[in-house]
Amino acid sequence: MGVVGLLNLLLTAVVVLLCLATPAVTRLVGSWMNLGLQGYEVWRNPQIYLIGAQPLCTQIAGLSPGQTKLCQLYQDHMGSVGRGAKTGIHECQWQFRHRRWNCSTVDDSTVFGPVLQIPSREAAFAHAIASAGVVNSVSRACRDGQLSTCGCSPARRPKDLNKEWIWGGCGDNVEYGYKFTQGFVDVREREKNYKRGSPKQGRQLMNLHNNEAGRRAVIRRTRVNCKCHGVSGSCSLITCWQQLAPFREVGDLLKDKYDGATEVKINRRGKLQVKHPQFNVPTAEDLVYLDESPDYCRRNNTVGSLGTQDRICNKSSQGMDGCGLLCCGRGYNSQKVKLHERCHCKFHWCCYVECKTCTRIVDLHTCK
Repeated sequence: MGVVGLLNLLLTAVVVLLCLATPAVTRLVGSWMNLGLQGYEVWRNPQIYLIGAQPLCTQIAGLSPGQTKLCQLYQDHMGSVGRGAKTGIHECQWQFRHRRWNCSTVDDSTVFGPVLQIPSREAAFAHAIASAGVVNSVSRACRDGQLSTCGCSPARRPKDLNKEWIWGGCGDNVEYGYKFTQGFVDVREREKNYKRGSPKQGRQLMNLHNNEAGRRAVIRRTRVNCKCHGVSGSCSLITCWQQLAPFREVGDLLKDKYDGATEVKINRRGKLQVKHPQFNVPTAEDLVYLDESPDYCRRNNTVGSLGTQDRICNKSSQGMDGCGLLCCGRGYNSQKVKLHERCHCKFHWCCYVECKTCTRIVDLHTCK
């Protein structure tokens, strides 16, 4: 049995055990994405596996019972999972840095606070980008030889690759990264047993759909990379392999999916369907949501909105970062701010850079 087959067997066994051993309905307010914040710092030291007399996996807030079991089975993977979650969180904050909701985190295991409890576009994107981050991180860790159960990509040679080129470099193992992430992230939803057609089942299916969309975004942006070999750059030999795209490209793709997300509803058969028939049925690569987004203009602790008061805005922009939209029509305050910057830098042989400090006055606009 291959490594991927063994992984699938173990994941299936864990799900079966959970269905037999856990209550039918369990409300988990934490999030596995917490591995990208507090949990990641712990896993940076691979020699630490115990806190007192209890296994480390049971000490990480936010893991579901199924994820805790997988954590114990694949302890060497958890550092990669944490890095992937952290990458997803940072990319979310980059993509939404000019939006009313800017993907801000809170200091608890929920990571994004009550926002993720609302089945909105924002929750859809957060689940997708975090899942994508883990695929990216685990795939790269396989290639780098950091994990015991995987190595270089087993991807087959592309049919359209030049016949004279060699397919043999050590590629990013997206196949394994996809399978492991599917098991680890989705088990949180699959271990629940909700009533067919209920709102809770609708949220469960929404999360599973968006998790998959995030994983597929990584695959969609994966490419073939080639390198020349030869004396004096003669390129007498060309080697190619499978390579992940920069994660910013994945974030850009999912941000486009967020803007075009489809509103869905749960039907009596326990399936998601398009809420408004005039819209196209979403594919597995599209994002879906159940409820409209809350108002992020003003602070509302109940829904997790921090509001946009005191956010920096762009006076001359007509986009979402402009003072008109970002400040929600409340207006903005302007002030002169003195900035100190490094300038007139010179490189000295060898080997340091010497810079002067320049001062300039800029106009700073913040929302009222």
